[in-house]
Amino acid sequence: MMNSTNAPQLIEHIKHDITFTPNDTKFIPRSARFIACGVTPSGKGIIGIAELCKGNLDFTHKSISEVGIKCATFGASPIENRNVALGHYDGELSMLSLEEMKKTWTVKAHDSLINCSDGIGGTIGSGAPEIVTGGRDGIVKVWDPRVDYPVMNLEPESNASRRDCWTVCFGNSYNDNERSVAAGYDNGDVKVFDLRTKREVWTTNAKNGVTGIEFDRRDIEMNKLLVTTLESKFQCYDMRTMHPQFGYSHLEEKAHRSTVWLGKHMPQNRDIFATLGGNGGFNIYKYNYPLNRVEKHNDDGAPIGVMGSIELLNSRVISTQPIVSFDWSPDRAGLAVLGSLDQSIRVYIVSKVDSL
Repeated sequence: MMNSTNAPQLIEHIKHDITFTPNDTKFIPRSARFIACGVTPSGKGIIGIAELCKGNLDFTHKSISEVGIKCATFGASPIENRNVALGHYDGELSMLSLEEMKKTWTVKAHDSLINCSDGIGGTIGSGAPEIVTGGRDGIVKVWDPRVDYPVMNLEPESNASRRDCWTVCFGNSYNDNERSVAAGYDNGDVKVFDLRTKREVWTTNAKNGVTGIEFDRRDIEMNKLLVTTLESKFQCYDMRTMHPQFGYSHLEEKAHRSTVWLGKHMPQNRDIFATLGGNGGFNIYKYNYPLNRVEKHNDDGAPIGVMGSIELLNSRVISTQPIVSFDWSPDRAGLAVLGSLDQSIRVYIVSKVDSL
C-alpha cells in the first residue's frame, strides 16, 4: 500500500436511510442527481431520485411497477433525454422518462428475473444505442430501444446446460462498427462476444461465480477487464494480446474476506477502480502497467500479454451488510454513490484522485 499521507481518503459525505432494498444506484449524467432503484418489502418496484444540495440529500420516492427492479442503465439514452433503462424481476425491460416518470418503451426481455444490464451508444460509446441484458434463464440479449425485438440472442447450444447469467457489460465500442459484450455466469464462466462478427471470441472460467464484470473503458479498444467473484477474489485481464493457447494474461487478488460483489473503474482514470464487498468493505486500487505489455512465449514464440501490478490504495468497512450497488459520478472525479443491504444510501468522496 502507498504511504498513508499520500493515499486517497474515503470520506462519507452523506448517509441516508431508505425503506427499500437498493439493487442499483446510478448517477444521472450531467446533473447533481442520482437514482436508486430496487424492491420494497411488499415486492413492489421502486425508484428514488435524489439531489445533492449543500451537503444534504433531497430524496423522493416514486413507485413505478408491480414487481421489483433489479438493474438500471443510462448508457443507451442520448444525453439530452437521460432516460433510464430498467430491468425487472418478471423479465420486463423498460425505458423510463425521469421528467415525466413515464415508460416510453417496454419489452418482455426474459422469461424471469433480469439480473443485469448495461447500455452503450447514448451517453458513452460510438454506434447505435443498445442495451444488453443477462437473465436467470441463462440468455444474454442485445436490444435497440428503437425496436421491440432483440437484435441479438447470445445463448448456449440447445443441448448445453443454461447457467444463470449474473453480470454483463459492453466494451470495444470505439467506432460505429466495433462492439463487444462480456458476460459472467454463476458457474464461473466468463465469455466475450464480438457483436460485429456475431460470435464468441473468448471464454475462460474464474473458478467461482462471477458477480461483476467491467471493461476499464467502454469507448476504446479492449484494454483491461475486471472480473469479481464469490470467495473473496477478483481478476484483472489484459485484453490487448490474446495468446492462441493461453488466452489473455491476468492477475488474481483477494479482497474483503467475503464475496466481492462489484468492481467499478473511475470514469476519469481507467486505472483506478473500486471493489465492494459482502463484509461492507469499500476498497480502492490502482493498476500499474509493466514496462512492456507484450513478450514472446517461451514455448511457441507467440505474443503473450504481460501483466503489471495492482496496488491497494485504501480500504474501509463502511457497513455491517453487503454493498450491492455502486456508481462513480461521470462528472465529478472521486464522487460515488453506494447502496447496501442495511437499507441505506451513502454518498462518498474519494480524495486526491487527481494526483494518482
